[in-house]
Amino acid sequence: MKKVSLLLAAVMATGMILTACGGSKNAQPSADATTVASNGETTAPEGGTTNGLDLAVRIGPDPETIDPALNSAVDGANMIVHAFETLLIVDSENKIVPGQAESYEVSEDGLTYTFKLRSGLKWSDGTPLTAKDFVYSWKRLADPNTAAPYAADMLGYIKGYEDAAKGNLDALGVSAPDDNTFVVELSVPCVYFAKLVTHASMVPVEKATIEANGEQWTLKPETYVSNGPLKMIEWVPGSHITFAKNENYWDADKVTLNTLKFVLMEDPNAAYSAYQTGEVSMIKEPPTEEVPSLKGTEDFHVEPIMGTYYLDFQNQKEPFTNPDVRKALSLVIDRDYVANTVMQGTYTPATNFVGPGVSDAEPGSFFQDVTKERNGKDYFDPANYEADVAKAKELLAKAGYPNGEGFPTIEYMINDAGYHKPVAEYLQNCWKETLGINVDIKVVEWATFTPTRRAGDYQAARDGWVYDYDDPSNMLNLMMSTSGNNNAKYINPELDKLLNEANSTADVNEHYEKLHEAENMILEDAAIAPVAYYNDFWLQDPKLKGTWHSPYGYWFFQYATME
Repeated sequence: MKKVSLLLAAVMATGMILTACGGSKNAQPSADATTVASNGETTAPEGGTTNGLDLAVRIGPDPETIDPALNSAVDGANMIVHAFETLLIVDSENKIVPGQAESYEVSEDGLTYTFKLRSGLKWSDGTPLTAKDFVYSWKRLADPNTAAPYAADMLGYIKGYEDAAKGNLDALGVSAPDDNTFVVELSVPCVYFAKLVTHASMVPVEKATIEANGEQWTLKPETYVSNGPLKMIEWVPGSHITFAKNENYWDADKVTLNTLKFVLMEDPNAAYSAYQTGEVSMIKEPPTEEVPSLKGTEDFHVEPIMGTYYLDFQNQKEPFTNPDVRKALSLVIDRDYVANTVMQGTYTPATNFVGPGVSDAEPGSFFQDVTKERNGKDYFDPANYEADVAKAKELLAKAGYPNGEGFPTIEYMINDAGYHKPVAEYLQNCWKETLGINVDIKVVEWATFTPTRRAGDYQAARDGWVYDYDDPSNMLNLMMSTSGNNNAKYINPELDKLLNEANSTADVNEHYEKLHEAENMILEDAAIAPVAYYNDFWLQDPKLKGTWHSPYGYWFFQYATME
């Protein structure tokens, strides 16, 4: 076996982490024991530090779920990564470093991973955490009764997964020879398996609390037992979820927070007001109408993330079963106008499905650059928009709808946050003016939006994906028929075969070669319509230091301090 032993990066110990710009001034150190006042304010946790920071931030509204196995949204994951920790984690420099495992080994054939856990690990309730907890948790993720959207993506290459996904959980190739050893057997090599291990769905969860409380285990602090730097101490639906320092975390001495309060707001104007009054020290996505005046201030910050904003067409519903229809609707979108005018330059026009920052086979190379080199051009050319419009009209006529005649009204579903509504209004006008197609905009609240879209109970909907790990398969696998995150309900056996081959080879070059083929197939079939590449934009108090923003769209606050 070849040894892969990782030492925790010095950056985590010294606090040499990326510092973001920012806003409000309310968060102050507290020297009191934990209390929860009538207004929901919290102070330092009992048994924790007495001079840390009590911080309030706004990432989004009430999450659909904070069950690590069930969550598929960035806001819920941002809470999960503070409360839980995986075997390996991604640090502030986007490097994979030890988490619950202090080292791991990979067999020469690439099929067996052996993780050595740190000694003395504990749950937030003080009970021991062992390798058996990882066995239970990964089997729970595979369990069809759990219905985890990430199950196939994360566990699909583990030996016995197909049988486990049918209910035979003991078939899954995970075991615990002793309390500190966790062994994973793969059915095929996976060149990015260590990256999968860092995903929020791969954390351990405590068997006893889940069996005792069922689906309700995530809803109360006393049952939301976790193993990360923070632990839940309060959840007031529609108001806030508050976490406090977890004194049983293995690296608790480095955690600088007393409490982290996620203020739950869907309305960006309400969030902006809370920031201005000092109720919160950071807000994600201030109101879009405020962006022009905020640009250039020290509070306002924009950073790219690895992700694509795209449209779903429900591929199993007429008229979207016809690829010519899907392609016509996609081609007439003026991506430059959407990104730079409608989205005010906070996004970047999409030219392919996989966007910037995602690595390719050669160290230092990027998938998007190789795509353009291989194909001789990007798939979408914002500078050649008129030619795309002409082609779209031809395709729509070919599909039997010349100038939109006989085409049914499209219901386009969104949640009302960020730029979703302005983009929807642009599409409504664009599809009417260029193709003669009428669009009704359906606005759904966030808690309903994601499960409705996942169930395929829509015609067209906005969608987007921020990468969970640095490999283009993370985006392209969304279009596999077996993916729980295939909201477009796209089914293409040829694509499934190609992606399975790409993801089961030990040859890195072959892996990326087949992924390039898969992207071309997805775009040519217009399975979805890429619109723009994500950037995150937010307001943050300039005095707030020690936080960082990752290219996966998370903010990390556990080491925060206030000047």
